[in-house]
Amino acid sequence: MLLTTGAGAQSHKTAAHKKTSTTHKSSATKASSTRKAGAASKRGGHAARSTSRAAARRRSRKPLNAAQRARSEKLQQAFVASSQLRPMSQQLATMRSPAAYAGVSAYAHSHTGEAAAAAYLALGHAYLLDRKFPEAVAALRSANEVGKALDDYADYLTAQVYLQSNQLANAEDVLNKFIQKHPDSIFVASVPVLEANLFLQEGDPQAALRALAPHRSESIANKADFQLADAKATLMAGRSAEAQQIFRRVYLNFPLSNEAAQARTQLVSSGTINSLPAEERRHHADSLYDAKRYSDAEEEYRSLANDPSISADTRNTLLVAAAACEWKLKSLRKGELDLLPDTATESGARRLYLLMELARDKDDGDTQRSIVQQMESRFPESPWLAEALYSSGNMYLLRKDFPTAIQYYGELAKRFPRSCESPHSGPCSNYSPSSHWRAAWLNYRLGQYAEAARLFDEQIQFYRGGKEIPAALYWRGRVYDQEEHKPAMAAAYYQAVSRVYRHYYYAALADQRLTALGSVSPASFSTLNSLEPESIPELSDDVPEDDPHVVKARLLANAGLNEYIAPEIRAADGSREWGAFAEAEIYSSYGETAKAVRLLKRAIPFYTSAPVDSMPLAYWHILFPQPYWGEIKESSERNGLDPYMVASLIRQESEFNPLAVSNKNAYGLMQLLPSVGKSMAKQEGIHGLRTDQLLDPIMNIRLGTRYLRQTLDKFGGHPEYAFAAYNAGDNRVTDWQSIGNYRDMDEFVESIPFTETRDYVQAIIRNQEIYREVDKASSQRAANQ
Repeated sequence: MLLTTGAGAQSHKTAAHKKTSTTHKSSATKASSTRKAGAASKRGGHAARSTSRAAARRRSRKPLNAAQRARSEKLQQAFVASSQLRPMSQQLATMRSPAAYAGVSAYAHSHTGEAAAAAYLALGHAYLLDRKFPEAVAALRSANEVGKALDDYADYLTAQVYLQSNQLANAEDVLNKFIQKHPDSIFVASVPVLEANLFLQEGDPQAALRALAPHRSESIANKADFQLADAKATLMAGRSAEAQQIFRRVYLNFPLSNEAAQARTQLVSSGTINSLPAEERRHHADSLYDAKRYSDAEEEYRSLANDPSISADTRNTLLVAAAACEWKLKSLRKGELDLLPDTATESGARRLYLLMELARDKDDGDTQRSIVQQMESRFPESPWLAEALYSSGNMYLLRKDFPTAIQYYGELAKRFPRSCESPHSGPCSNYSPSSHWRAAWLNYRLGQYAEAARLFDEQIQFYRGGKEIPAALYWRGRVYDQEEHKPAMAAAYYQAVSRVYRHYYYAALADQRLTALGSVSPASFSTLNSLEPESIPELSDDVPEDDPHVVKARLLANAGLNEYIAPEIRAADGSREWGAFAEAEIYSSYGETAKAVRLLKRAIPFYTSAPVDSMPLAYWHILFPQPYWGEIKESSERNGLDPYMVASLIRQESEFNPLAVSNKNAYGLMQLLPSVGKSMAKQEGIHGLRTDQLLDPIMNIRLGTRYLRQTLDKFGGHPEYAFAAYNAGDNRVTDWQSIGNYRDMDEFVESIPFTETRDYVQAIIRNQEIYREVDKASSQRAANQ
């Protein structure tokens, strides 16, 4: 194997940090200020250019015509009129309880005009979801009668009610008039499919085909619902062979859709599915597996395996794939694998891998090692060998048998030297970057610094852009700094982390190391010079407030029609530049903080490496929200905590969703177990605490901050230990501490064997600093205005 280390390697000895002279600190501060000033100058230029581009964008924005202005004004008036409805309609959309219905109904009856119309629309939508069709029709009719701002939604939902309740003549009447009445509605593209399905329900396939025909060259023709309606109409028209081909396309091209399930039913009932090439059907099952729909995938694999026309090798491949689904579902038994043939194909490699996993589950190291040796000999380039090597490395990492873990991780990196996600030739594995990094890090932990340094260099060279690079840069700097005593080289690596990965956990540590080094001039490395921060696209918070689609999206929030907010915003001109922000802002405005945070995190995943002044502050305020800030500050002060620490922990635990309940039965903002909550409540003098009270934000923060304080005290006031314990439990942290000989806290954090916990600790520490920077930037802006 490539990377080995002696089992008797000496552990680190605790090293005392050298004290830095006052002059040294002064020089370091000056150097740090120079670096920050240069970065600020660049970012200032970026901000100025962004302001200029925003002004140009506003000038180039197509002005609204008279009809659009009138529609926008009408929508804005409706939005203002119905603003008090929002909490009630959101509750109805979420719960649809008798009390929620009663609240919105009372609002509708006590208001007039657009406010009442929005309430009736909320009721109609809720009744439709509950399949209470007469009530839905009555509510939607009232919405049309008392207001006009959302009349296209009232008509669209009315058509849906009539279709689902088989009132086809009424549905046809609504749909026939829809496009003429609402030419600017986002539902115009949906009407042809609705009409086609209506005609199918009426038994008129020719009318259905005529409804679809004018749109076959449009983008809607590439959607699953259009194609399924086309297939059904074609079949009803008597063109069975042609219809089966369309069903086949739906089944294969949209494997995760509801339409694919309907298409499969048709293909099975007609017997056509048996004529599909086995490879196509397997591809469909593989798509389900990749989407973690393991039960559905297993059903597909076994169904295909029962086809008498397939070969024995194909059947075996499918049964092994079905067994893999069972393993994911935690229901696989070794006896099932023993009945499958031991072949020399990839299915044979996968079968051995599954046997290895079952051995690992039983902590059977002898069997695990024997199986991996077989795989290395028989399947040297199989991706299932890569899976087995990675899993084996993890097994011995958790056993604290670091030399053996290094061997498995190193063997994977040797046999599969490239990630499959990057350009490559030869064997690859997406575990390669992680395996290589773990081998490098464990060598460092065992005191084998020369080997660790070599592997850090390889990590940076071969896996550029990987998530392990910030750590590789930092720890390579540490080796230069503390082991090789080359401060100029160390400074170059620290500076690279700080420059390229601005808000990563290791950036702050690198800044501290640079300060400690003082006025050292960093060495120059072409490898480091070529590293660049992730490019930040132009982001705008300049949402056109008068755009009819934007105003309508906000009005939809008042009516609780949340699923239509995003499509409405996407229909607005120029929304590619600000659409995600506008949508997140709407969710944030009515307390859906977690939804807003998740939306922007998906839209701008690079935010952790972005300087605060490289994006509009409004984005940062959504990404790093401060609801319940008064209670957070008060409870933090009472418990001697940093409020930014508490906010960062809440953001990581629940993203500020006060009603969050985890699969581990943890409740509320700070994700407290009921037993913990009750214990803290007693200490606070609160008796008889009910579990549901943990969903009260104020109570949760009060008890959670006390618990965090106690956890910090238990671990000597070290936030890293406390956060790790908060996530993984006190006993595990005590166990990880027992490995010992950590020279600094950063070594402990990087040594946490659970990726989830390690990322959790680093994220909270990182996010504390972002919260501070955002608040500082906000204060500076306020002072300058």
